[in-house]
Parts: sequence; C-alpha cells; structure tokens
Amino acid sequence: MHTPADDPAGTMDDPALERPDERDLDRLAETVERLRREVARVRRAADDRALIELAKGVLVERLRCRPAQAAEQLTLLAAKAGVSQLELAADVVSEIADDRIGEAGRDEPEVAVRLRAAESAALATGDIQSVVHSILEHALTPLGATAVAVWAATPGSSLALAAYAGFGEEEAGRWRHVPPGVITPAGRALTERRLIWHADVGLPAIGRQTAAGGRVTVPITTGGRVLGVLEICWPHALPPRPPRIERQIQALAELCGHTLDSPFAPIVPAVPALSEIVNLADALPDPALVLRAELDVYGDLADFRIQHVNERLRGGDGLLLEAYPLISGGLLLEAYPRAAGGMFARIEQVHATGEPFRTERMPLGLSTTGVANVSATRHGDSVLLVWRDVDADARLAGLLEHAQRLGRIGGFEENAVTGELTWNAQLYSLYGLVPGDQPIPLERLRDHAHPDDAIAIGRFLRTVLHHRRFAATAFRLERPDGVARHMRVVAEPVLGPDGRLMAVRGAYQDISSQHWTEVALSVTRDQLAHTEQQSAERNRLALQLQQAIMPPSHGRMDSLGLRIAVRYRPAQKEHLVGGDWYDAVALPSHQVLLSVGDVAGHGVEAATGMVILRNALRGLATTGAGPAQLMEWLNLVAHHLADRMTATAVCGLYDPPTRVLRWARAGHLPPILLRGADGSELPMVKGPLLGAFTDAQYEEGRLQLQAEDTLLMYTDGLIERRDHNLRHAQDRLLDIAKRSSNTLDHRLDDLLTHCNSDTDDDTCLIGVHLS
Repeated sequence: MHTPADDPAGTMDDPALERPDERDLDRLAETVERLRREVARVRRAADDRALIELAKGVLVERLRCRPAQAAEQLTLLAAKAGVSQLELAADVVSEIADDRIGEAGRDEPEVAVRLRAAESAALATGDIQSVVHSILEHALTPLGATAVAVWAATPGSSLALAAYAGFGEEEAGRWRHVPPGVITPAGRALTERRLIWHADVGLPAIGRQTAAGGRVTVPITTGGRVLGVLEICWPHALPPRPPRIERQIQALAELCGHTLDSPFAPIVPAVPALSEIVNLADALPDPALVLRAELDVYGDLADFRIQHVNERLRGGDGLLLEAYPLISGGLLLEAYPRAAGGMFARIEQVHATGEPFRTERMPLGLSTTGVANVSATRHGDSVLLVWRDVDADARLAGLLEHAQRLGRIGGFEENAVTGELTWNAQLYSLYGLVPGDQPIPLERLRDHAHPDDAIAIGRFLRTVLHHRRFAATAFRLERPDGVARHMRVVAEPVLGPDGRLMAVRGAYQDISSQHWTEVALSVTRDQLAHTEQQSAERNRLALQLQQAIMPPSHGRMDSLGLRIAVRYRPAQKEHLVGGDWYDAVALPSHQVLLSVGDVAGHGVEAATGMVILRNALRGLATTGAGPAQLMEWLNLVAHHLADRMTATAVCGLYDPPTRVLRWARAGHLPPILLRGADGSELPMVKGPLLGAFTDAQYEEGRLQLQAEDTLLMYTDGLIERRDHNLRHAQDRLLDIAKRSSNTLDHRLDDLLTHCNSDTDDDTCLIGVHLS
C-alpha cells in the first residue's frame, strides 16, 4: 500500500494522470481513419489492377502475344490516346464484351472505369454480398447514393434480402423476408417488371428511417427470368434522371444477375434438370408441352422453344398426329401463331416471375375443341404447359344439370368461340324436329315465333347477347308441322376469364297446358314475375299503338325492283310514346318516297305532330318537287301550322329507271349505303332542324345506286346512349350493319338486337334493297 510518504511529489493527486490525454484520443481516431482510407485505397488499387490485367488478357488473346508484350502495348496505346491505362483497359474490355456496361459508359470514360472496376471486383469474389459492396463503392457513391439492396425472388412472388450495403445489421435483420401481398418498392418492380423511380416512398421499405429520400428499383433479369430486384437509395429527393443514369443502373442490375444466377448462389433454388421436367410431363394424363426461353441477340425473350411433347400428344390425343413434326423442337409462335392472342403473354409472365397461371374455359389454339382448362408453371428455366379439353361429354352433362336446375326440359348451348350449337333430344321434340336436323340459333328465334311476340323476343335477345345478362321471356312457337306451342325460354351467357362471351346456355319450357283455358292462363300470369307481366302489357299496348298510326311493311315492290323492310320499336316506358315515323310510298310520278323522322318530345303531342308531318310530306311529295324543296315546305308546316314543333327528318326520292336517289336532311342522321362487303354513311348535306328557322335552306344530295345495294334509314333511338358521344355510336352502328346477313329482314333484326342504345326512346328503321 502506497502512502503519501512514498509519493513526496504529490503525483497521486494529479488529474492528468487519472485520465488519458484528449489529444491521444484524437491521434487514435486520426490513425483509424487513415488506416480505413488506406484500406479503401488498396482495395480500389487492387480492383484497378484486376481491370488492367483483364485488358492485358484480352490483348494476349487478340494479338497472340506474350503477357509482357501485352503490357507494353497497353502502355503505348494509353500514351498515344492521352488517357490513363485504367481508362484504356475499360475501353478494351467494353469493346470485346459488347454488353450493357459498355453501352452505359460508351461516351463517358469515367463511368466506364467505375462500372468495369465494380465488375472486376465482382468477378474476383463471386459473392453477392461482396458484389453489392463493390457496386456501392465504385459505381453508386459517385452518383450520390448511400445504400443498396439486392432482393432475390422466391416462389410465390415473395422477396428475400440476398445482400445489402449502407444499411445497419439491425435494419437488414428486419427485412430478411418480404411475404407475398406486401407492397414495397422492390415488390412493385418485381410485379411490373420495369425500372421505377420513387420520388416519395410512401410504401414500407428497407432503410426508410435512415434513407428517406428517393430510390430506384429495377428487376434483375437473366434470359427472360426475373431473378430479383436491385434497390438503390439516396438521402435526398431525386430530380428527373437522364437516360444515361438509367443505362448505368440497368448494367449494374445485369451484373447482379450474373451472380444471382450462379449455381453457388445461396438464395436461388437449384434448377431442376430437363429430364426431371420431361418425366413429369410424360406422367401427366393430359396433353403437355415443355417450353424453354428462346433469346434474341440482346438476351431478351423472343419466343419459346418446344423442348418436349408428352406421350398424350404423341399418341394423337389433344392434337392432330400430323401436327407433331411441326412442334417438336420448333418455336411456339411459329407452330401455333394463335398463341400470340394472349396465351404467349401468360407464359411469358410465368417464366419471368415464377407465379403459376391456371384458368378454366380459355380459348386455346392447341386444343382440339378450341376451349380448354389451362395450367402453366415454371420449373427452373423451363415452363410446363398443360391443358385439358372441354369435351362434348362434359358439355352434355353440364347441359343436363343446367336444364334440371332451371326446372324443365329442352336444354341448349351455343358456343360463341367455335359457333357450334348443341341441343338435347327433348329440344328437337319441342320444335317438331328430329335429331340430325339443323339446330336453330338463338338469334333466329323470331323466324319461328308468332309476329306479335317479335318485340318481346328482341328485348330478350338484346339482354342476353348484347348486355350479357340472364333473361327470360314467353312466346308462341310456330312449328313446321303447323302446331303452335306456348313456350318460355331462359338463357344466360358464360363469360371467360377476360370477360369475353364464351357460350350461351339455357332451356325451353313448354307452358302450353297453362294456356288451353282462361283459368289456366290466369294461373300462369299469377306465377309470372310482376315485372314480366307489366312488360308484356306495355309491349302489347305499344304494338297496338304502332299498328294504329304507322304504315305496315311494304314487302316487295316488284315493278320497281325494290325490297323494302321496316321496323318500329316503341319506347319501353308507356308514357314515353314518341314521335318517330317512317314512310315508303310509290308516288304518281313513279318515283318512290322514302322518309324517316323524329318529332321532339314524347306523349300525345309528339304522336300528333308525327302524324301531321308524315301526312304533310306525303301530300307535298305528290307535287313532283325535289327533296330540298319538300324539306323547305315541311319546315314551314312545322313552324306555322303545328304549334312551332321541332323535328328531324330525312327524305329521299328514288327514280327506278335511272336508279338515282336524290335526298335531303333536316338535322337528321345520314342514311347508310351497303355495297358488297363495304358500308358508309352518305355525305352530310346541309339542313337545319324542322321548325327552328322560318327561312331555312336545305341542300340536296344525289347518289347513283347499283344492283344489290342496300340503303338504311333510321332514327336516333336506335343508337343514342347517355354515356357515349354520337360519333362513337354511329361507328358502332356501321360495324354492325356491315356484317353479312341472309335476308334484309334478318339484317334489320340484328341491328335492333345489337345496336348499343339505352332503349328508352322509340326507334324507326327502314331498309331498301335493290334487286
């Protein structure tokens, strides 16, 4: 034990001896920092030397010289070019590699040096963690980035943190695994398969507390497969980045991809051998193909090579046997171009992300029936495509079950993909046909029904085929043997995964026994839905009103060489009785007057105005005046003699000997001319609304018609919609009108069924066909 006597100088009480001098701590910190810089300098120097040695190796191979001569040549070339050996080495490697790194640094030597140095360090280690540190140090720090993470894509669209730099251990530990369904910046790049700049990260993300600035995420892709995501973080918000920066980032992602795709990578699962996938395909009971990506010269996916077809296909099932030589070892799009319609994109998505794809009743060009249940899964770098045809037996079983669920007999199915019609035996019996007769398509139902039921059938067909909703209606079936049956038909559309109409299923119910007596009829009405009863009563009222004030169809004018068909569809709501009219009459001058018009408004006043204008036009036409003059006179009638009503109209005078049509319009939509497979609207001649101006002037158009031409005139109730502009509706009408049709009546029926209108206004439609 020391005593004060042992310390005569009193040094035991000196505070300077109790703690280290602060200057010593500063010296220690400076030494540590100097050593850190020295280690970094030595590591960079080693990376630079590795790049120079790589360039020397290239020169040895290209010049067929010794290493010493290659070193001398590199020094000589650098001196002549006025650049450092490091910059020249980067140029030499880029020239021979012809890769994304070379493209990114083509016009910027310092960028090429940084990227090649990072690549040299990566090649020296082969470890993804070392690669990430090298990328951050050599390539990203000069760009202002402070942190980087590499995510590996794992099954089920989840992410695993494969490597990181610039983040703390604790932060990285919380982000080892990102399960499926969690939306992160890296997850977006994986799903959307594109480079994304995130200006303000509002999503959960690694390092959000310490690197809350901007960040970029880019998929790591090799051979069309997305192996993972490269995520780079900045401590500040990012301005718009030029394309040259994006090229550098893409090159760095490619560098990470080479390491992730290594068989020694710990995150990526082992790739199954092709023989394993082949054995799996041959063990399946359904047709199957093994596909492998076919890359273009840039390393991007161009097509899929068919590596193997299973025993089911080689046995002739699923595909025609003679088609097998075309697909074995061939390209998918060359063997089956129809795959480009949507199936190819599904396979590409499976190959890129590894997420399986399965769906039912998909149009498939590989299938014998055209429709199949499809499955696609990735196994390593191969895709296994399996399908099962929706065969006739399955469809018939489904029809039987469907008809039983609806309650009665007479089931049917119409395949919208192949056009095939399937009836069961009972439905043939209902129609008075025998199995083997040609089934009757749903769209031709009017041809076999009582004429008074045409409107109800038209609305039923429109609901099912156009609006694609379940519908039902009652009608009277007129059979070929002269027997009339009261029927009820129910139908519903079957839609594919993309919303496309695949088929229509339904059943016919014979309700004749309920109509033999008045008592049975009243019982049947009680059983029908209240809305159906109201609809039927309104339809009959509208039909009676139409027959009272509208002219009937004129049929054929044989002496004039014309076939004329007309349709009138009243408004669905009885209080919306409108002022639409049509007329077709032979005049004393041997010309034919064709007219269509629409009085503004609804109700009794509109109907009265319609009668006034239609009859006035008939009387005025007997004077022999032209269409423009008739429109001027009719405008005076609307303005002065009909309580200032307003209306639209189109009027035509057809001369049979010359086949010349003269026409004029008053604010009305122009007629449509169908000639062969083409169709177009007539030129829009000038003419204001009837009743709008006292001294309105009208322009006259002239058209030379030909044999087999068809002229269509209509009111806007056929096409108008509240949610679309009129031009869009006119284009839709023109497309429908150009479809082929057996008869003029069928063409008009198809227009009423498929035109995209709201059907809350009455509609007039007239068709004229020249023989």
